[in-house]
Amino acid sequence: MKKVLLTVLALVFITGIGNVTAASRDYISIVGSSTVYPFATVVAEKFGKSTSYKTPKIESTGSGGGHKLFGAGVGVQHPDITNSSRRIKKSELEKNMQNGVKEVVEVKIGYDGIVIANSKKAPIFKLTRKDVFMALAANVPNPDGSETFVANPYKTWKDVNPSLPNIAIEVLGPPPTSGTRDAFVEMAMEGGGKKFEMISALEKSDGKKYTEICHTIREDGAYIEAGENDNLIVQKLDANANALGIFGFSFLDQNTDKLQGSFVDDVQPTFDAIADGSYPVSRPLFFYVKKAHVDQIPGIREFLAEFTSEQAWGDEGYLTDKGLIPMPAAERKKYKDAVKNLVPLKLSDL
Repeated sequence: MKKVLLTVLALVFITGIGNVTAASRDYISIVGSSTVYPFATVVAEKFGKSTSYKTPKIESTGSGGGHKLFGAGVGVQHPDITNSSRRIKKSELEKNMQNGVKEVVEVKIGYDGIVIANSKKAPIFKLTRKDVFMALAANVPNPDGSETFVANPYKTWKDVNPSLPNIAIEVLGPPPTSGTRDAFVEMAMEGGGKKFEMISALEKSDGKKYTEICHTIREDGAYIEAGENDNLIVQKLDANANALGIFGFSFLDQNTDKLQGSFVDDVQPTFDAIADGSYPVSRPLFFYVKKAHVDQIPGIREFLAEFTSEQAWGDEGYLTDKGLIPMPAAERKKYKDAVKNLVPLKLSDL
């Protein structure tokens, strides 16, 4: 009987019976996007060195994987924060609420570009979004000009566009769980697919078919899923001059000695081009906080204050050194206020 009672007490201690008990975990647990990971890691390290709190533990799971872990419930066995290289989906927030995660605070941290890069040992690529779609879509408009779709027949970049190199299409990129993949297919693939009148017309006549055509990447070896480790893609590109890779601008910015970003629609991915919106494949970055864990897990409120400080995400903040494109001052103030007041995201906001 005594053993059973001790077991029950232990379970109460661990789970907090729906509440988070500060004594049961003394560090912040963060999961999510591989793109946001380096930014969150820098903030976590600064936070760990400048406060009495432990350095947060951060796991790179991809945006989709992070939302799944984060939204599974409230309690110390679940993460406090999830990083995301896309905005949370309405279906994900609904799932959170079903699992007892009733209040989630959204924090946009800045902007990032998705680059298509290759080794500096090779010529620089000048692509259009239409080229990207034709190279990577599973199904493309029939080359014979008929109003039909066929499995992607293009083997080389020259097949796609005569001005491109006569080398095999080989692109290393993120898996379906990645927010970078989600953003890439939405902005680059869909943006390129719309250049075809028959695909553009589908958007109104058959939205499901339109999304399927624009968002489905070929699986015949031309596109290689390289996992959630963007550093691994960087290493592989350095070793293989014929391959291209897809990842966030920050990884290119940290590896300009080895890699170069391809032009997309005549614009090269640079800090300024992403900041002013002229680079066509750019997106906002976020993290999401479980309100029920704030003031329960030690240091969350202080970590949020550090991340949203001008010294971190400001125009001259240390995150810009890592490749983060700052938001305008008014937008930074909006999210800083939301964090300070722990304003939860509503389903109607999505």
